[in-house]
Amino acid sequence: MLKKTDNSQGVKPFRLVKFFTFSSLVIMFTATIVISALNAHWVRNILLEKSEEYASVLVENLNHQIISRFMIPVLVRHGEIRLREKEQFLLMDKVVRSTLHSFNVEMVTIYDEKNIISYSFDHTEIGQENAGGVHYEKAMKEEATSRLIQQGSFLELLFWFPQETKIITFAPLRAEKRVSPTLAGPVLGVVEIVRDVSDDYKKVVKLQGLTIASCFIVMGILFSVLLFVVKHGEKIIEERAEERLKLEEKLRQAEHLSAIGEMTAGISHEIRNPLGIIKSSAQLLKKKMATLDAKSSIPDIIVEESVRLDNIITDFLNFARPKAPELHPCRIEDIIEKNIAYLTPQIEDNNFNIIKEISEHLPEIMADSVMLYQAFLNILINAFQSLKNNGCVTIQIKYDSGSIIINFIDNGKGIEKEILKKIWTPFFTTKDTGTGLGLGIVKNMIEAHSGTIIITNMETKGANVEITLPV
Repeated sequence: MLKKTDNSQGVKPFRLVKFFTFSSLVIMFTATIVISALNAHWVRNILLEKSEEYASVLVENLNHQIISRFMIPVLVRHGEIRLREKEQFLLMDKVVRSTLHSFNVEMVTIYDEKNIISYSFDHTEIGQENAGGVHYEKAMKEEATSRLIQQGSFLELLFWFPQETKIITFAPLRAEKRVSPTLAGPVLGVVEIVRDVSDDYKKVVKLQGLTIASCFIVMGILFSVLLFVVKHGEKIIEERAEERLKLEEKLRQAEHLSAIGEMTAGISHEIRNPLGIIKSSAQLLKKKMATLDAKSSIPDIIVEESVRLDNIITDFLNFARPKAPELHPCRIEDIIEKNIAYLTPQIEDNNFNIIKEISEHLPEIMADSVMLYQAFLNILINAFQSLKNNGCVTIQIKYDSGSIIINFIDNGKGIEKEILKKIWTPFFTTKDTGTGLGLGIVKNMIEAHSGTIIITNMETKGANVEITLPV
């Protein structure tokens, strides 16, 4: 339950960041769509404005051309205007088409003062009555109007990308005073111009699409970066939460062991005094029994078990109350030589082979040589216990990056995985007479020197005990 709670607490802040990231993405996408809609509306208005200005210039020019090149010559020649006559219609058509040539005008329609179509590019519409509608009436009141017409499918119109976009402009038709003072003033008719601006609109929309696509790409990259940061941060938080849990577990175990150690130390100290009395009494009893019953082994058993119990108590005290090392300059290779010298009888009896691979010019270290001697001795004895006759132990000593690294490698059967997991657990032992504190005491000694100890299995066979001590 504790692990689940801690993990949730560790991940909560980054869940908030993740929520903020996704919310930001949604807001940015929504804002882009809104901006796109506003841009489309703005583009329509700008296009309509510019087209109105352009159309007004065309209408003024057309007005001027119709008055100067058609109405005045026809009135002078015929006295009246009759567009139903072929000659006049052709003249009007010539004037209109030559004036609007290359201006991309699709349709031109001219209404007379009675709202009857007098002229049109589409001959079938000539003569239609009341075809101008509201825009015609506004033009007759000297008010020019324009409207935008778009055609396409529902989706095309929804996404502001129509197939056709046209501007329809209605403007009054009247003469200028400088051209014809007699005709100037009253509105003579209405001109309707239909211009196809699809290409211009598509170019603007295309530019708008590129802008929106660029925004989406930038936001996508930004979102990817944010997502990567969130994922990476979440991973770091989870790792730290796991590390914190492990540290808390170690702290609880240390507190538990500390309590047990203090209790054990107190009890062991109290036991040791009567145990010494029992041992000395058994030795005295042995001397007296020698005259009465020389074959009796009871005093020997008492003495032997007293010695064993004293050793166990000593281990308890060493583990529960590790002493601080007395540091002085020493050489690791010299300590190893003393260990081998002490173990020489055992080595010779079992035909063990000791291989020493010691680098040259090793520096001295500040350490407690007595404590290291005891630690190395325990490691070598454990290694010998895993060997058969003619077994081999390789001792490697080298200097690397400010540390002395010592490896004790044996070619025994190695350590089972389940046992390897519990190897540092206090009071855990696979021996019938062991206390399970030997390796714990060794670890305390090494860590008292700010060093580390690691035990692993070799790939082929055997175990490797690696000790690192700072110089």
